[in-house]
Amino acid sequence: MSSVRLLVLGVIRRQGRAHGYAVRAELLSWRADTWTNVKPGSIYHALKQLGAEGKLSASDTESSEKGPGRTLFTLTEAGETEFRALMDAALVSIDMEELGAAIAFMDALPRAHVIEKLREQRRNSDTVRAELLAMIPDFPGRYEAPHATDLLELWSGVFGNLSTWTGGILARLEAGEYDMQDRADPVPDD
Repeated sequence: MSSVRLLVLGVIRRQGRAHGYAVRAELLSWRADTWTNVKPGSIYHALKQLGAEGKLSASDTESSEKGPGRTLFTLTEAGETEFRALMDAALVSIDMEELGAAIAFMDALPRAHVIEKLREQRRNSDTVRAELLAMIPDFPGRYEAPHATDLLELWSGVFGNLSTWTGGILARLEAGEYDMQDRADPVPDD
């Protein structure tokens, strides 16, 4: 899954229509370059690719004092479908970049749906953590291998922290915090 695709689709969806420079400026204002692999070239590549796939359409050209006009893009129906699919995949992901991109746009989805997906993501994190911890006894002693035990502890700690963080955002969502797409959707049971 490409978090860049999700970010580009999400920004254009949120703004209604946007050109590449506006998408880039928006993502830079979030400091997305510090928590994702998004670069100016990847934004423009994603715009071109999404356009070629029919997920974005060129809706207009905005004039510019500094060079040629800028093409404004809007989401197509296929782009909306792609956005939703990428959101669903990213919300359950244990990849921090993907999950971060989804969290940035979680308000575009119904509250109950986001809660359901984040509960799944938390289960995924807990499963990975448990699997890593279960591997420790099978590795040589702490000082016999190239720090394998330390690495397993490091990564199990990362997934433990991810699970704890997810629990916090779930609690806020379940308490009705954040404006979501549906504004007053009931909270699902576990």
